[in-house]
Amino acid sequence: MKRLTVAAIIAVMAAGVFTGCGNSGMTQQNGGNGTAAAGQTDNAGTAAEQTDNTGGTAGTGTQNAGTQDIGEDAALQAALEAAGVSEADASRVRVSKDRDDGRVVYDVRFDAGQTEYDYEILAADGQVVSSDIEQIRDDRYDDGNDNRRQNGSSADVAVSREKAIETALAKVPGAAENDIRIELDYDDGRYKYEGDIIYDRVEYDFEIDADSGEILEWSQERD
Repeated sequence: MKRLTVAAIIAVMAAGVFTGCGNSGMTQQNGGNGTAAAGQTDNAGTAAEQTDNTGGTAGTGTQNAGTQDIGEDAALQAALEAAGVSEADASRVRVSKDRDDGRVVYDVRFDAGQTEYDYEILAADGQVVSSDIEQIRDDRYDDGNDNRRQNGSSADVAVSREKAIETALAKVPGAAENDIRIELDYDDGRYKYEGDIIYDRVEYDFEIDADSGEILEWSQERD
């Protein structure tokens, strides 16, 4: 009996040891699989992140390429070079941004001597798109006698051209006589001086009563 009991106890203990070893092996195997799965997931996430980063970088590059702009100063230089005029000799400079046939362009205007220049410059690379060069006509100015024929009659006004110029320039500190264009006109039953001043890339339009010297209209345009 004692021998049978001891044998049974030994058999039970042996079975327990065998079962424990088997479970331990399975646990280690499952642990290895879990690590591998987690590693695969992390790698997939990293790959996705790399894809997002690549897409974002490419998109930014495309956007920058589409918005390239040389700026106003470079556009002015491109127009001056095309005209063969130095910046020191240019007056009444005006630069404004516009669109033409879906392209962003700069309209550049300036005077040099008795010539008026108007250029359209491509904002992307400074290419000259179009140009218009005109001689300033003498009849755009008064002859200094303050008398001008309008509708067949002689104009006799109280305010001289020089006084009208002085009045207009006083409103734009720094502007000089070569920045202004002015002429005497007859409109709505009275004589008035009409003109504009372009100074520091800003354009001012005005009308001055030729009898009272009053400024009838004044406006400025800035980009």
